[in-house]
Amino acid sequence: MNMSLRRDSTKSPVALHDRAMDDLRFIRDTMERAGAFTAVPGWGGVAIGVTGGVAALLASWQTTPERWLSVWLVTAAFASLIAAGTLYWKAKRAGVPLRTGPGRKFLLSFLPPVAAAVALTAALYAHGTLELLPGLWLLSYGAAVTTAGTFSVRAVPLMGIGFMVLGALALATPAAWANGWLAAGFGGLHIGFGLLIARRHGG
Repeated sequence: MNMSLRRDSTKSPVALHDRAMDDLRFIRDTMERAGAFTAVPGWGGVAIGVTGGVAALLASWQTTPERWLSVWLVTAAFASLIAAGTLYWKAKRAGVPLRTGPGRKFLLSFLPPVAAAVALTAALYAHGTLELLPGLWLLSYGAAVTTAGTFSVRAVPLMGIGFMVLGALALATPAAWANGWLAAGFGGLHIGFGLLIARRHGG
């Protein structure tokens, strides 16, 4: 019996073009995962810093703890809108995705400490221990910025460390100094590092 021992493959060969596209897609995904998130808005930070400075001044004029807290909560909401808007605008302009790669890691690292701060703020308010809030806010925000900053440019985690130092000082000093520490952090650090990021990283 004359039968060939060779079996022809039933699989069709992968086209060179398809293989090249798969390789390019893999390289692009790998670069997105490994790269730094550069869309942190410097000018947005400056705007938030100005808002924080004004809030510290207004808060120092309040005569009750509840009114003092209201000033800072309204400021936090307003600053969040500024941060979200300027972050989206800079990311869109730079073509940096927020749902994938370093942008996703940045946001997922930033949000948990902030959520913890919101929960602790409600708990401390319920127990009437508002004097701990400035230190808590500065430490929590600093932790959020530091952890998220590991996926961003070097200035971001450095700013976060600055917030954490101020938070520790706020907890170790008299409550009467609270607005000063908050002004230094949410005002001064935001403006200083915002200008640095805007100058070196495109706005």
